[in-house]
Amino acid sequence: MFQSPMYDFGYDIADFYAVHDEYGTMEDFEALIAKAKELDIKVVLDFVPNHGSNESVWFEEALRGHEDYYDYFVWEDGVVDENGVMHPPNNWNSVFRKSAWEYREEVGKYYLHQFVIGQPDFNYRNPAVVEEMKNVLRFWLDKGVAGFRIDAISHLFEVDKELFGGKFPDEPLSGKSTDDPLSYDYLDHVYTVNQDETYDMVYQWRELFDEYEEIDGLQRVVMTEAYTSPQLTMRYFGDGDREGAQMPFNFVLISDVNGQSSAAEIKYALDKFLTFKPIDKLANWVAGNHDNFRVASRFGPKLVDGINMVVLLLPGIAVTYMGEELGMQNGFVSWEDTVDPSACNTDDPINYYQKSRDPERTPFQWNSGKNAGFSTADKTWLPVADTYETLNVEVQQSAEKSHLNVYKKLAALRTLPVFRHGRFESVALNSDVFAFRRWHEGETYLVVINLREHHYHLDLTYFENVEGHLEVVISSVDSTRKIGELLEASNLPISDGESLVLKIVQ
Repeated sequence: MFQSPMYDFGYDIADFYAVHDEYGTMEDFEALIAKAKELDIKVVLDFVPNHGSNESVWFEEALRGHEDYYDYFVWEDGVVDENGVMHPPNNWNSVFRKSAWEYREEVGKYYLHQFVIGQPDFNYRNPAVVEEMKNVLRFWLDKGVAGFRIDAISHLFEVDKELFGGKFPDEPLSGKSTDDPLSYDYLDHVYTVNQDETYDMVYQWRELFDEYEEIDGLQRVVMTEAYTSPQLTMRYFGDGDREGAQMPFNFVLISDVNGQSSAAEIKYALDKFLTFKPIDKLANWVAGNHDNFRVASRFGPKLVDGINMVVLLLPGIAVTYMGEELGMQNGFVSWEDTVDPSACNTDDPINYYQKSRDPERTPFQWNSGKNAGFSTADKTWLPVADTYETLNVEVQQSAEKSHLNVYKKLAALRTLPVFRHGRFESVALNSDVFAFRRWHEGETYLVVINLREHHYHLDLTYFENVEGHLEVVISSVDSTRKIGELLEASNLPISDGESLVLKIVQ
């Protein structure tokens, strides 16, 4: 929501201290914060620390030779071949394909951009950059923001080139099945992501946040976005006496599994985070976001409720991307309507869809009216998904059973002590059925999710202290089970694609 030329939907920030004109004014933002406080709602902002905009005052000053601002960015000399032709400093590729280096005649050097050309990377080896970004955080915390989701954190630091004689080295080939040397996947990014200094920076930001908590007693939240191994994800939590993010996002439901995964693979993915997580930290579960296809499109519409049961009823923090509570599906965005740089940079009007993030970013579906009730404009930034006439808030609120109403019941259920404080155990009952148990002070709940188009009779007495009758508390939208219906634990029938929340009857 910050001032931006919008080459990458606002992630190319030109002024970290200002609201982008299209979204309103600073006064509007302050009014939003005041109203949210009145309603006891916390406002969390995106923080994009890795890069700025090539149209920012900082970058323009760097091009004019202002030494202080020149050192805000990462610069490198090009390589001249035997024919006198200038080439980028090394083989580093952008996340959005093609070289991560862009030449500027004004200074006679290349600048690093790990994302689009309009997003020059900041130089965090410069203490002035570190302090500037801390000032950005202070500015918004002073406005009343409750915390930040930190974007693309793993890209924050590049390797210290002084370790390589003052020149950034080439990255090794990944060996992945791609024959495109301009693809990001073509290289193994050992020098541009997950550098040790990144974690220390997160700890420094947490220290800043905690200074605010000492003043008013209100904890500010740090959320980090990094698609990486569980071992590296855990480093964001902290190190020894130093605290880090309360929520290093857990993307296993996005990166590790999909609609073809078996129950055992689902269990394995979920167990990983809980296995590596420090015992005194909270888990978190993320099934969808603005960078990946929607749950209904990855797992299938029938499993929307089942995945929401996992996200909302496992121990820890639930993270829901807008529309997943409705079971929204990917929208179709033609090559002509595509605006995502990740897709546009493929230069491929046929296979661009595989790289595009536009399908999961189509307008939120409020009703069956014009533009799904999202906008009164003649044309929206991205086209509304075809499913909007039946898949919208208005329809689902009034329906007897709907994804939205199931979601609301799950949200209410998770406030109970058994889900807030209870123990957890999971099992793959067979290749198709995943189940887990939550129990606390004499109360026991079971969640059973059938991933496939097969009927089964299940013996849930596999779980310790589970026997007798089970009461249906919540059922997925296609289930024929009635709320309050009693089923036998030792011989529980479950139909294809059905998901159930059950409670042991005392």
